[in-house]
Amino acid sequence: MKLGISGTYSSGKTLTSIALSHYTGIPRTLARTMREILPEAAPGKALEECTAAELIQMIVVRHTERVAHERELAGRGFISDGSSLQEWIYGSIRVRVGINPNASVHLGDADVDRTPELEFFESVMERLGVSFKLHVQRSFDAFVHLRNELPLAADGHRPVNERFRTLADETLLRVLDELGIPVHVIGGPLAHRLERIAEQLGLEPVMTTRQAIARASAEYRSLDTRDERERIAAAA
Repeated sequence: MKLGISGTYSSGKTLTSIALSHYTGIPRTLARTMREILPEAAPGKALEECTAAELIQMIVVRHTERVAHERELAGRGFISDGSSLQEWIYGSIRVRVGINPNASVHLGDADVDRTPELEFFESVMERLGVSFKLHVQRSFDAFVHLRNELPLAADGHRPVNERFRTLADETLLRVLDELGIPVHVIGGPLAHRLERIAEQLGLEPVMTTRQAIARASAEYRSLDTRDERERIAAAA
């Protein structure tokens, strides 16, 4: 089973994918997050300060790392925290809400003005989308899409707003349907998610939900979620 855990920002993808890997014994793919790639792409910057070119660089880097790990585990099956669709869609929506979505909150449901930078960014994202969608269509057996039902994490490194999240959620579901990949929409507490995923996909648990969640929680707490500025301050 090559399974992707889909959903927008703060939907619980990371913790769910870690817990599901423990619960089923299916390995989890690994790829650096955008904030981990950020120091290489734009040293000293926060995500909301990045240019279109820097965002494209990070999107391509994360895609290539995803592809490498997915192919490494293809023979055994894997659980993936998101997919290359995530980065592509997050980039594409910025054509409507701006490179820094938080700067356009005052516009409500209106789109930002199309600058030359955004027009070029849009054309690049359209072409990347062709390759990214083809890769995902060939690489995944099914997706679990987590409902957008949790509050946005106030951790300071998510340059998004609720409109961005809604657009991303709608677009993810539409594109997965377009690609013809089976999608199971799941919500509720983590234990319920694990049980429902296993039931709907015919996966055999190798431990209890309580054990899986305890291991996943410990693993999640060990992740470095600091942004670039916090890391610089800590190093100083």
